[in-house]
Amino acid sequence: MPELELIAVRREKLARLREKGINPYPYAFFRTHNAEDLRKNFGGLPPAQHTGVQVSVAGRIMALRRMGRATFADLHDRTGRIQLFANPQTLGPENYEFWLDVLDIGDIVGARGEVFTTKTGELSVAVSELVLLAKSLRPLPEKWHGLRDVETRYRERALDLVANPKAREILIKRAKILRTIRNYLDERGFIEVETPILQPVPGGASARPFITHHNELDRDLYLRIAPELYLKRLLVGGLEKVYEIGRNFRNEGISSEHNPEFTALEAYEAYTDYQGMMELAEGLIEACVLAVAGTTRLEYQGRWIDFSRPWRRVPLLELVAETSGCDVEKPLPELLRELERRGIPIPEHLKAGPKGKVIEHLLETYAEKTLWDPTFVLDYPLDISPLAKRKRDRPDLTERFELFIAGREVANAFSELNDPEEQRERFLAQEK
Repeated sequence: MPELELIAVRREKLARLREKGINPYPYAFFRTHNAEDLRKNFGGLPPAQHTGVQVSVAGRIMALRRMGRATFADLHDRTGRIQLFANPQTLGPENYEFWLDVLDIGDIVGARGEVFTTKTGELSVAVSELVLLAKSLRPLPEKWHGLRDVETRYRERALDLVANPKAREILIKRAKILRTIRNYLDERGFIEVETPILQPVPGGASARPFITHHNELDRDLYLRIAPELYLKRLLVGGLEKVYEIGRNFRNEGISSEHNPEFTALEAYEAYTDYQGMMELAEGLIEACVLAVAGTTRLEYQGRWIDFSRPWRRVPLLELVAETSGCDVEKPLPELLRELERRGIPIPEHLKAGPKGKVIEHLLETYAEKTLWDPTFVLDYPLDISPLAKRKRDRPDLTERFELFIAGREVANAFSELNDPEEQRERFLAQEK
């Protein structure tokens, strides 16, 4: 049946409910248990067991199965599935037929009744009272089998969450990760702060900002591309350890690795260097993995990732030389000639330098995809790291790292350059 006809049928049912004096969108419903509570309290019952325990449950109907003189329904809440059982004896003959006639998959209902197990051992609730909590006027996509159209999933997140339990699980795990991050940093003396999202001057990263206009001040403002400069001011003010979990906005391309708005964690600690930040990143991410998975070994896209510490540390130049087969210590003209001999293409705009950009391109092209287990890539060239201190034994490099997991960059940090004169010289050199 076409969707418009299905909606019309559901609207007719809505009208019948109102005619009978039933509010199809009541204010509240008190429930005693969710699906997880029922499993914990009654999960070990043998088949055909009546408990005598009355419960109240609520959720969305995701399946209706009429079997002779009885009906079973799958009720889904945030914690899982609850099987409802009803027949003319539990609900009464008139009520039973009425509810069967007006209920649809997608409706949200509350149910009261006794907990029992069926002959096959399925934990169920024998419904003695049913309350409609929200009549759904639109049919769910592909019912309980999950929303399969990727475009619809991304544009209609509410439908995706209704139809795909895995999508809901991602949000639940995300919340757990954020709690773990906060607890981990708070326990180590970090202070969570909020810095401005509307900024008079965009800064903290090299990216195109979104522009908005403040009517009262009659001036343009920018959505922040990074909170870095404001967080550093807090360190100057004496807070010593600060962090922010917040949204950043970058008016640039969209890909599986880049979104115009995204959540980022940015943390700063006085009196430490990039070695200390590596230890912090290791411990923090390992804690998050343990919080959501209970183990440090995870399967992702058919491959295993081992998050147990210590993580691999490899210098950038060594890694790029190993994966590209090129001697990246050579001066830029010689390196470009070697790349040409080997048939390794380099974009024209990178050939003018600095050399660090070419090395970075080789990292992205040849090395990143090999970094599956957590790996710190260390000591980036000075010419692409203007905010990092020079490496103590290699002044042409810096004390900077990027962390890669499953072939993607997930973190970037360095021993922060705090010499104002050198910082100014580097910025001036970049402009040349």
